[in-house]
Amino acid sequence: MNFAMPFFEMHFYFSDKVTLLFEFWDVSNVSGMALSLLVVLLMAVLYEVIKVGKAVFHHDMRSLKMTASGEAVGESETSSLDSETSHHAPINSAPSSHLPVIPESSLQTPARKRWFLYHVCQSAFHLLQVVLGYMLMLCVMSYNTWIFLGVLVGAGVGYYISYSILALHRI
Repeated sequence: MNFAMPFFEMHFYFSDKVTLLFEFWDVSNVSGMALSLLVVLLMAVLYEVIKVGKAVFHHDMRSLKMTASGEAVGESETSSLDSETSHHAPINSAPSSHLPVIPESSLQTPARKRWFLYHVCQSAFHLLQVVLGYMLMLCVMSYNTWIFLGVLVGAGVGYYISYSILALHRI
């Protein structure tokens, strides 16, 4: 049996011919390579922006704490709530025994719905980040040096842009 398999380079090479991710993304000229390079660069920037977006969402979720009545409280209120409930718990009880019991009627409060929405958004951001990460990895595994440099430059530009935005949020 002779299986005709396409030959793939296993070292980095400079060329304007490459197939990226899908069969229809077949680059065969300089203008196609420039456009592919721009797309890969933007994918890498988006990957870094999503990473920062997850950090901002995580910070917002941590500040959205629940009281026993199911209402959201700020960070300053949670420290006083924790100090009030911690001295009432028995010393040798399990950690879960001093957690507040939330009544069934408060499970549908606006604060809980808002927390659920944040959690769904955080999960969607994570899924998108994983998909983009694997797509970028497969682009690099084409071993085309131009594509590799596009991923590197995109990651650098994305880091520069997104972490300056993160500094504005003071997280």
